[in-house]
Amino acid sequence: MKIPVNRSSMPILECFSSSTRVHIIELLNKSPHSIKELAGLLGLSAAITTKHIQKLEEAGIVSTRILSGTRGAPKICTLAVEEITLQLHKTSEQPVKETKYTVEIPVGQYSSYEVNPTCGLASSHKIIGLVDDPRYFSDPERTEAAHLWFGSGYVEYRVPNYLYGTQHITSLEFALELCSEAPKYNEDWPSDISFYINDVCIGMWTCPGDFGSKRGALTPSWWDLGTQNGLLKTLSVRTDGTYLDGVKLSDISLSSIPMNKREDFRFRLSSPPDARNAGGISLFGKKFGNYDQDIRVTVHYEEA
Repeated sequence: MKIPVNRSSMPILECFSSSTRVHIIELLNKSPHSIKELAGLLGLSAAITTKHIQKLEEAGIVSTRILSGTRGAPKICTLAVEEITLQLHKTSEQPVKETKYTVEIPVGQYSSYEVNPTCGLASSHKIIGLVDDPRYFSDPERTEAAHLWFGSGYVEYRVPNYLYGTQHITSLEFALELCSEAPKYNEDWPSDISFYINDVCIGMWTCPGDFGSKRGALTPSWWDLGTQNGLLKTLSVRTDGTYLDGVKLSDISLSSIPMNKREDFRFRLSSPPDARNAGGISLFGKKFGNYDQDIRVTVHYEEA
């Protein structure tokens, strides 16, 4: 199997960015296994193992079949290829000029919101306004916020679009530290967090909890309201779908999102009150949590 090293080959190339997927390949190199067997050998749940197998299957590296005639009809996984050759250079193709720009948006610099208690904002040195009063999300000091939280609702940010002429986006990437929002904190507090770009829901992720048992590396010493830090998650929207930390989250691709040159992108974080796991959102910026960054957005683009 020969593949060119370019963006269209990313589903295959990304299979080798995960030690778990490489471990699966090692196991299948010895013999076929069911997903249940792989999960046991990897020490993972069947659901997570299935996601890794789906990615390997979509890339053509692994094939699966249902073992009929047996109780439960297990899915058997085998390697579909013996070798893969990376093709780094093709003289018949002109090189593609690709570049990117990155901006960091402070967590308090949202352009719109609708939040419900428990809720609040904090800068690196004080609480902004009153806790559990949504009106203070309009306080002018909100732009100084390094941490915000709400039990349900949303916050939306505007991302500057600096593209012009023949330039077009090849991928959008959002890196942010977040977790659920429980009163004080509860590390077993799942929350269904949905992500939107320009009103299109690009995917939903269930955060496992609201973390407060260990102090955040950057969390100010005066902070005593429970939540300490979040998980650093990277959300990528590409030409073949949306990914969270390299694992496919949905089939929503760039072509599914309406975009206009010279118009900002609108990025929304939502925790609907009617979600199955309505567990809220806690968001961290610089000088709070474990990572010294705000919402980091990287726009990859190329000349047409």
